[in-house]
Amino acid sequence: MPRRTTTMLASTLMLIALLCAGVLIKVPYSEMSPGPTVNTLGDHDGEPVLQISGHKTYPTTGNLNMTTVRVTSADYKMNLAEAVYGWLAHDNIVVPHDTLYPDGKTEQQSSQENAEEFSQSQESAKVAALKELDIPVKSQVIASTVFKDSPAEGKLHAGDVIRKVDGTPVREWTDVAKLVTKHKAGQDVVFTVVPVKEAAAAEKAGKEPTRTEDVKMTTDKASDGRAVVGIEAGTDHTFPFTIDIKLADVGGPSAGLMFALGIVDKLTPDDLTGGKFVAGTGTIEDNGKVGPIGGIEMKTVGARAKGAEYFLTPKDNCATAAKDVPDGLTLIKVDTIDDAVKSLKDLRKGHTADLPKCTAK
Repeated sequence: MPRRTTTMLASTLMLIALLCAGVLIKVPYSEMSPGPTVNTLGDHDGEPVLQISGHKTYPTTGNLNMTTVRVTSADYKMNLAEAVYGWLAHDNIVVPHDTLYPDGKTEQQSSQENAEEFSQSQESAKVAALKELDIPVKSQVIASTVFKDSPAEGKLHAGDVIRKVDGTPVREWTDVAKLVTKHKAGQDVVFTVVPVKEAAAAEKAGKEPTRTEDVKMTTDKASDGRAVVGIEAGTDHTFPFTIDIKLADVGGPSAGLMFALGIVDKLTPDDLTGGKFVAGTGTIEDNGKVGPIGGIEMKTVGARAKGAEYFLTPKDNCATAAKDVPDGLTLIKVDTIDDAVKSLKDLRKGHTADLPKCTAK
């Protein structure tokens, strides 16, 4: 066989071997890519995303799109060829598998966590929106979870309203842990609570609950030595009218800002967007603080692909997002819901020079 033919054959066989290896060799990576984007002012699957009853609403125009990131599942084993393609592709990001699924988290566990975060983001979005509009929201601290085999099991129940700890009034959910950890493990602590059934009955009747109970428990020791009783405190809100967010198959907390802005837009006569296509992302706290999210590069790509011209970007994501901005998209920096509302008003008025834009620095 001629040398040239032998060389070509050997090269071909080597190429085939490398291709096979690329397909067969599994690597510990996962892929992120642009996911769906939904207009919070519009409809999804045939029904409005935001449904408000019991309060006057106003027509809206334009878009306030929440954005998402699509990720490979926890049990998907990426091969070397897919990883190389993802590294070279502009619209995808390949990251270590443990970045998306730390500590061996399963697909079911991740989905459950994302669903809980998504539900909490909806509540915070409602609170932040109404506070932005100076509409009062009643809030109270509750025992959101009571852990099995803990000092609180059988003594406190999920939904109990926590009024005091050791006689000190509780105003924020974070107060509970602060007051409990003042003790040493093995010491008693007294919770003053409204039992969940009485709290629910009072709310249904539109009255304040009148009866409280004092519950004594002996604290246990956490792995770090802190005194604990085995509950997770949270905040329960009572809204003056009904706000429903209808959006399935989405998880995580990153849509909070856009839900809040959609609610503000529907409850105010001024059209926030002025008919423009605005997208964005960001977690939101009850006080309106906007927090950073993951996969910002994928979200800007997905938003621009759907036609967005402006993208509301959490302050702490600005530097990363500004390194590779899709053509035709302007990144607007936001730190609070108030920042976002002011920027949208400037945008509606045509004052684009006043917009706080993201930079790569």
